[in-house]
Amino acid sequence: MSLAIVHSRAQVGVEAPAVTVEAHLANGLPSLALVGLPETAVKESKDRVRSAILTSGFEFPPRRITLNLAPADLPKDGGRFDLAIALGILAASGQLPPDSLDSVECLGELALSGALRPVQGVLPAALAARDAGRTLVVPRANAEEACLASGLTVIAADHLLELAAHFNGHTRLPPYQAQGLLRQTRPYPDLAEVQGQSAAKRALLVAAAGSHNLLFSGPPGTGKTLLASRLPGLLPPLDEREALEVAAIHSVASHTPLDAWPQRPFRQPHHSASGPALVGGGSRPRPGEITLAHQGVLFLDELPEFDRKVLEVLREPMESGEIVIARAHDKVRFPARFQLVAAMNPCPCGYLGDPSGRCRCSPDQIQRYRAKLSGPLLDRIDLHVTVAREATVLNARTIDGPDSASAAREVAQARERQLSRQGRANAFLDLPGLRQHCALGEDDQRWLETACERLGLSLRAAHRILKVARTLADLEQAERIGRNHLAEALQYRTNLG
Repeated sequence: MSLAIVHSRAQVGVEAPAVTVEAHLANGLPSLALVGLPETAVKESKDRVRSAILTSGFEFPPRRITLNLAPADLPKDGGRFDLAIALGILAASGQLPPDSLDSVECLGELALSGALRPVQGVLPAALAARDAGRTLVVPRANAEEACLASGLTVIAADHLLELAAHFNGHTRLPPYQAQGLLRQTRPYPDLAEVQGQSAAKRALLVAAAGSHNLLFSGPPGTGKTLLASRLPGLLPPLDEREALEVAAIHSVASHTPLDAWPQRPFRQPHHSASGPALVGGGSRPRPGEITLAHQGVLFLDELPEFDRKVLEVLREPMESGEIVIARAHDKVRFPARFQLVAAMNPCPCGYLGDPSGRCRCSPDQIQRYRAKLSGPLLDRIDLHVTVAREATVLNARTIDGPDSASAAREVAQARERQLSRQGRANAFLDLPGLRQHCALGEDDQRWLETACERLGLSLRAAHRILKVARTLADLEQAERIGRNHLAEALQYRTNLG
């Protein structure tokens, strides 16, 4: 047979569209043409495949070879199609039975020796192959990651010769059995290690219970970063769907989905990060920090030190939960449902309001410093908390306040109430959900409207106050929002002044 078809997968964002590799042999001068919108790395696969086939002891057919990667309008990049191309040539030249490739999908880069090298983005391809009902053939280094897609049959190999023997029926490769190497968790830092700061710990508990965004403001050394790093330990564990989403994103970004799976990510980019570093981009769009923080925490320390234009790119994904990167011919969507935690000093020197009286910043300097943060961005942060300096106690031996385990139990109970009532965390309630689940009595509604009018708060801020109040009620296992919940939620909007 002079025509063979092998199935593979491309990588577009966190999706894995199907690609059909067609290999056709015809009479004529020996040549090899590769069509189907391949990029440079794919075009170079011709030489890698030729050397891999020859060094593995197979015959490279001295005929006119045409390779088509369909669909033709889908860009293809990387070395992920090497294995499919090599198997297609071997099947078209009769060195492999073509029908043995009908029910499999192949991914892998070939070395010149015929050895298989790992590729990125295997997990999205594994999930798509499972949905298509096919077996996935991958390098052994990618097999553990592919097995995260439960219900998928994975064939792993180290060399092209092993796969040739498998498809020829000489030495069958057994389905790969997951070893659980990726299911390694690391202990989170304990909340009890943070001395004092009971008000900030309370705000951290509220933020975790309702998935609210949080901003800490205070002098240097008051524990803002310590508090932020404790948030992932308070959040509920990822369910299977969320864990696969996170692993798929990290699979696209690197060869290993996660160092510790299935924990929630905690991303802390430096304040010198650019806009594309946060949202992603490039000629071949890659996920940025906010996508890598999907289903986890994005911590921005020294918030006013970020470029204002960089911070403004956060506004849309904070509302929509996704990033859309537009290019001339296509758009790539990345999920970005993250929880923002930020920290800042109250003034350029950092000591405004400190009892030591060390601050010497002028009102103009303070105004310029705070003006680096736009009103619309601050409006999207539910909890504004001032972290004051407390008495220094070295080598404290007693547990200070609740530990992460007890706080996590409170958060889990509050989240269960939210999921059973509305199917999502309170921070993600839409307008109909607000009307249904955050209804107030007439007196409480008038009180909140008057307070928002006097404080000059926007309608978005009023809605976020309702969401935080709903979370406070859930922590107390209350059916309705009370005046005390509204008052506490309101003071989180006025703490920064």
